Order: sequence, then C-alpha cells, then structure tokens
Amino acid sequence: MAAAQNQLIERLPRLDRERLLAQCARVPLVLSDVLCDKGEPARHAYFPTEGFISLVLQLDDHPSLEVGMVGREGMVGAPLVLGVAVAPLRALVQGAGAAWRIAAAPLRREMLRSPALQRRLQRYVGVLMAQMVGSAGCLRFHLIGPRLARWLLMSQDRAHADRFHVTHEFLAYMLGVRRVGITVAAGTLQRRGLISYHRGEMTVLDRAGLEQAACSCYAADLQAYADQLRPAALK
Repeated sequence: MAAAQNQLIERLPRLDRERLLAQCARVPLVLSDVLCDKGEPARHAYFPTEGFISLVLQLDDHPSLEVGMVGREGMVGAPLVLGVAVAPLRALVQGAGAAWRIAAAPLRREMLRSPALQRRLQRYVGVLMAQMVGSAGCLRFHLIGPRLARWLLMSQDRAHADRFHVTHEFLAYMLGVRRVGITVAAGTLQRRGLISYHRGEMTVLDRAGLEQAACSCYAADLQAYADQLRPAALK
C-alpha cells in the first residue's frame, strides 16, 4: 500500500488506515476544478496529498469569498462527517496536486468501523469550523495587508513550496476585495522584501517577516489545529 501522504490518514492505526485506503481512489487535483458546489449532494470526500483547495462562500450576487483552505493536513467533505447530504460551500482547487477520494457510503461505513477515524474526522471538522469563524472576524476587523500575509502563509504551508502561481485577480476573489487593494497590499509586502511577485508567480522571500506582517488569525489557525488534533486530544 502506498504512503497516504495525508496527515489525517497517516496518523490512523495501521489496519484502519489500510482499510480506508482500500476504499479510496487516487485522483488528480486540477487547478480551478470545482470538486463540489453549494447546494449539490455531497457525494465524495477528498483527502489531499498534494496541492490545496479553497472552500468558497457564494452569497446572492456578491463576489465569492474564501472561508477555508484545505491541504494535506485535512479533508474536503466535512458535511459527510456530520451526516449532512448537501454541500454548503464550493470546493475549488487552488493548487494542483492529487488526493485520495472516497464515496460517501464507504466513508460512513469506515467511520462506523473505526472509532479512531471517526474521532479524527470529527476533530478536524472542529478545526475547520474554527478557521471559518476566524475568517469571518478577519474579514470584518483586519486590514487587507495582514489578511493577504495570512493567506500567503496558509498557501505556502499547503503548497510545501516557497513559490506558487497566483494572480491579483484571484487573490481579490479569494479575499473578497477589489483588485486595486490587492495590488497596493502586495506592493507593500514586496517593498519590505517579504515577497516577490512577477507575472503571476508569487515567491515568499522572508517567511519570518511575513509571519510578523500577518494578522493574529494565522497563529490562531495553527493553535486550533494543534489543540484539536494532538495525540492526547484524540484518546
């Protein structure tokens, strides 16, 4: 059996992990693909091994807004863990890669068979909820510059690389702001020597400096993950 490369799966007991992976198919994550959409039946869960996925809120005629981000630390398919049949958010591939995909029915069966899997996925849903709540407060109270720094750190964490492709238009879409605001904020970070940006290629030059520039929500996200998914919390 190939290595899982997804942290939720890797940390399961061996037999539980092997049984779960036997129900999964390895699928590519293609940039800009929509894995599920708001209001559609939640048919699959995805456990990324490479790349990352944005969870996007669509509200009436307003521009879409990213409220969560999932990489190989997590999974897309939280409604299935909660027994909900309909997806509340769009899941949009933001960084190309690959994932383990499992259909809803086999996932539910494995959760019933494996208390360890059930506990880990429920804890992860708690992490995701904390991230979404933090995103709401971040949008309301924090300036564009610190929010952009947080987003870049989250993307770097999930891309596992210092360089990734992203446009100002896409950043504005994800952060729910006008493109001019992203241009100004990114220009400030670039002048401070924290990032380099050229023709859609974003490079993080000073990770420590970017962490200092980010709003407090980034550290809060990391702490929520550590608190909920540390081994002691799962016993």
